[in-house]
Amino acid sequence: MPTCDLLLHSAAQLLTLSGGPQRGATLGTLNLIEQGAVAITGDKIVAVGTTAQLQADYTPQATLDATGQVVLPGFVDPHTHVIWAGDRANEFEMRLAGKTYLEIMNAGGGIMSTVRKTRAASVEQLMDEARPRLRRMLAHGTTTLEAKTGYGLETQSELRMLEAVERLNAERPWELVPTFIGAHAIPEEYKGQEEAFVEVVVKEMLPAVKQWAESTRSGRKADGVFCDVFCEEGAFTVEQSRRILEAARAMGFGLKIHADEFVGLGGTKLAVELGAASADHLVYTPEEDIAALGQGETVAVGLPGTPFGLAQKEYTPASKILAANGLLALASDLNPGTTWCESMQMVIALACRYMKLTPAQAIAAATINAARAIHRDAQIGSLEVGKQADLVVLAIPDYRHLGYRYGTNLVERVIKSGKVVI
Repeated sequence: MPTCDLLLHSAAQLLTLSGGPQRGATLGTLNLIEQGAVAITGDKIVAVGTTAQLQADYTPQATLDATGQVVLPGFVDPHTHVIWAGDRANEFEMRLAGKTYLEIMNAGGGIMSTVRKTRAASVEQLMDEARPRLRRMLAHGTTTLEAKTGYGLETQSELRMLEAVERLNAERPWELVPTFIGAHAIPEEYKGQEEAFVEVVVKEMLPAVKQWAESTRSGRKADGVFCDVFCEEGAFTVEQSRRILEAARAMGFGLKIHADEFVGLGGTKLAVELGAASADHLVYTPEEDIAALGQGETVAVGLPGTPFGLAQKEYTPASKILAANGLLALASDLNPGTTWCESMQMVIALACRYMKLTPAQAIAAATINAARAIHRDAQIGSLEVGKQADLVVLAIPDYRHLGYRYGTNLVERVIKSGKVVI
């Protein structure tokens, strides 16, 4: 009889999410196994099935009893700004007094407020401030997350942020996927010279990040790093975004875009045209852009924490995206200005209420589809043989408690790469 390192058994509900990313009407296919079990050897899943099957087939070195609990893949958070310095609690008060996000930004707050603090921070300070956030994310079940730059807006500061991501990633047990977003905002020193800043991003920043990726990351090429751009009124136009993303694609970067958070400019359609991994926010997305999502492979990433944090009424139109046969994922958008939220459980709860997703749909959007949004769906996001053993055990009897309950951490255990880390 074969052995395994760990046998997790007797799960009331084992949500495998098997079968790959889920489009349109298929979203929410959990492929649930009652009294389920998972056999793990090293950092990989070697078997998935019923407890009776796996107990008969394997001799485990260790066991984990999940009786009465729900087991699912570790949450994947495909859009975060987890690396930054300082906070913007004062702006929260300003919003409560009636100031809009764009008004605060135009007054020198918003992204630029964090930029000033982040530019002054060392790599070590950035790591020290981010590490507690990562611990809380892991404790709430997030085992893999994307981590953006974008609070430097000049080459050396952006590289320091990438270095912080890389060094934190090496600490484990969390897993970070780096994204360069030097085009997050127009820095103060380039106000009125937007085209000149685009030139800096294309001709200076991108080549520097490519060199960093190839030299610092053990010889790995730039295809392990994404390039993002904030295509929005007051940030970058569609044509400026195209220029940056096309340059990034030519250098081997994966592509992402912030689009339609406040105004639908056509950024989502651009993302589909360029084959971007994801288009994120998508609150005011034009109908033709939604239709394009259904024809392409770009994942629409809803960030319900952001309109919630801004006390806005409009959210990502999930039903329209799914009706168009689009791929929909969820993410936290963790950042210091609009949504300091470290829990994908809370994101699921918000998505159920304001995006009108069912718990099953929200879970799929926060696991296998979220993995697709960072091109990691072949490795993580579902419980299947050969995949990385990233699992979350929830102290609940039924998966529908996710979404139904909020404000409480439901995690009992977190397994990352085959090891119990929480």
